[in-house]
Amino acid sequence: MVIVSSTSMPGSDGRLDIESGYDPAIEPKRPDASLGELFSEMTSNLSTLFRQEVQLAKTEARDEVAQAGKAGAMFGAAGVAGFLALLLLSLALAWLLDQAMNTALAFAIVGVLWVIAAAIFASRGRALLGKVRGLPETRDTIKEDVEWAKAQKN
Repeated sequence: MVIVSSTSMPGSDGRLDIESGYDPAIEPKRPDASLGELFSEMTSNLSTLFRQEVQLAKTEARDEVAQAGKAGAMFGAAGVAGFLALLLLSLALAWLLDQAMNTALAFAIVGVLWVIAAAIFASRGRALLGKVRGLPETRDTIKEDVEWAKAQKN
């Protein structure tokens, strides 16, 4: 849609002025600003954008590291539970061969409980680790920034 201005000077609102031949597609957006001012403003805007992207990346990385830490703790707990299961099942087997049946069965039951605990910890750790995505918001905003920079270039 083309809006025609009644003035002969190009307006700062980007409207097409048929009388003066102003076309916002080929005319500068701020013709009164010097090259130094425009460059300074662009540098300031890029610096602010870069700082914001770094801050976003730090925040996302902190969240992802916390989530990965929880998953690692679950795998650690699964490792401890697996070690205890192996130890107790080995003791139970040794005592089964060496001592009366009742004592060995008691150790075997405790060992089976540790196997169940190890399976639960490993499953929970795997589920938590599957949620780690690697800075998705930062990736998306950087793509947006690249598109914005391309649009500014044109």
